Amino acid sequence: MGGSMDTEDPFRIRRRGLMLVLSSPSGAGKTSISRAILDSDPEVELSVSVTTRPKRPGEVHGRDYYFVDKSAFDLMVNRGELLESAKVFDHYYGTPRGPVEEALDRGHDVLFDIDWQGTQQLAEKAEDDLVRVFILPPSTVELEKRLKKRAQDPADVVARRMAKASDEMSHYPEYDWVIVNRSLDDAIAQVRAILTSERLRRRRQIGLSEFVKGLRSGV
Repeated sequence: MGGSMDTEDPFRIRRRGLMLVLSSPSGAGKTSISRAILDSDPEVELSVSVTTRPKRPGEVHGRDYYFVDKSAFDLMVNRGELLESAKVFDHYYGTPRGPVEEALDRGHDVLFDIDWQGTQQLAEKAEDDLVRVFILPPSTVELEKRLKKRAQDPADVVARRMAKASDEMSHYPEYDWVIVNRSLDDAIAQVRAILTSERLRRRRQIGLSEFVKGLRSGV
């Protein structure tokens, strides 16, 4: 049994990667969950988006985002180099196509921290590769508390994010999985469980048919 999955085995099963989308209103916890998944699972890599918004303190170009001006962003759109793009809070965001497709072919999963607009665009182009998870806060009071505690944005921006949260949360039916983030540890565990389940889907196991044929023939 031990040799059935060896790299020399002609019936070896390999896996196609998946696109794991985490969406939520700002402050609901998707960034913290994303970091935990990335830190603990070497088969998951972050989709680094391009954006026209300014860098926040501590952010690094090429690691957190590719920071570009509007002209460069428009050029990428026109060349078809983005899987999705959206305008959020007066700034533009998009996902470069090349690195995502290369990772999926290698059997690595790509994690996306994008909103419902971007998720809809991904679904139009790569439905079979997509796993959509929406993160809800336990209450609007807790959501506002988390936004204020984050201390990254001025009060008027926090107010705008709260006003937009209701519309964002209305899109939860468009997602495959929904998690209420009452406890960060529990939410992380739930996303990990989803990831494990989705990796085992039959359509993502390349070579499975040949593997089963080998089993049936006594190999």
